This record gives sequence, C-alpha cells and structure tokens, in this order.
Amino acid sequence: MARPDKAAAVAELTDKFRTSNAAMLTEYRGLTVAQLKTLRRALGENVTYAVVKNTLTRIAANEAGISTLDDLFAGPSAVAFVAGDPVEAAKGLRDFAKDNPNLVIKGGVLDGKALSADEIKKLADLESREVLLAKLAGAMKAKQSQTAALFQALPSKFIRTAEALRVKLAEDEQGGAGTPAPAEATESE
Repeated sequence: MARPDKAAAVAELTDKFRTSNAAMLTEYRGLTVAQLKTLRRALGENVTYAVVKNTLTRIAANEAGISTLDDLFAGPSAVAFVAGDPVEAAKGLRDFAKDNPNLVIKGGVLDGKALSADEIKKLADLESREVLLAKLAGAMKAKQSQTAALFQALPSKFIRTAEALRVKLAEDEQGGAGTPAPAEATESE
C-alpha cells in the first residue's frame, strides 16, 4: 500500500499535469539553489517550476493521460508547469540554458502532444501570443482599409467620368453654335 505522503504528491502532480497548458521537463544537475531561484523568477508568474521525483512524476503523468514522457524521467528532473503562454516559458528556459549550460531541456508536452527538446527551442523562437494577435489584427485592419478604398473608388470614378462627359457635352454645344465649322471657312476662300 502506498504511503499517504507519496499518494498526495502523485495526486498534486496529476492535477498540475491536467490543469497546465504545457509541461516542460528539464535536468537541473549542477545548478545551485540561487540559480534555481533565478530560473523561477525568469519563467514568470504563470509557470510553476518544481523539482520532482521521477517515479512519482511518471505515475502522475500516466494518470493524467500523458505517457509520452516516460523515457525522459532519468536523472535529476524538474518540471515547468505552464498555466499561461507556453512560448514565454520556452523562451525563459532557453535563455536561462544559454547562460547556464547545466540546465538541460529534455522535452515536454503541449496540449497533449509530445515535444522534443528541439521543438521546445523552436517554440521559444516564436513570438508571444499577444504579438501574434496584434499582427493578425493589423493585417485584418489593413485588408478592411483596402476593401473600403476599393468600394469608394468605384462610385468616385463613375462620378468623375460623368462630370467629364457633362463638361465635354457642354463645350461641344457652346462650340457648335458660336463659331463656324472649319470646313465652311476653307470653302469661302
């Protein structure tokens, strides 16, 4: 029978796996407590970075329906549970790993899909959700402006053409009544 403290730890980890948008598994061998504290601050408010026991975490991940991480639970492991934007967490891990080579990104899971270490690094290269949404909104606004300009151009062009035709007809009427035709002038000579 499992000890109550281990059962509680598994239940807590299972809940974190189920409620998180993403989970990123790292190896922290050689990092000091101060460096881990710096890493937690760098990851932000929406990320919980926890040093975990491999066996208990494997059980919790399997209970949460995630079996793709089983091979990664070796050596000293820590998991970054992401409740917010996974891109920001991936950037935080990547940037910290650049400065501290002892932090090794092993892999993770994003919305139930397994991620390799390289895929997490590619995720870190993306722009944040807010920036992507702002670019999308800008592109949509530009298309709307182009469409509005197109719809305004058609009536405007019609009005300019009609006005030019009116002016030309008015000139032809005035020109025909007041001045003799050039053919008549050549006959009288």
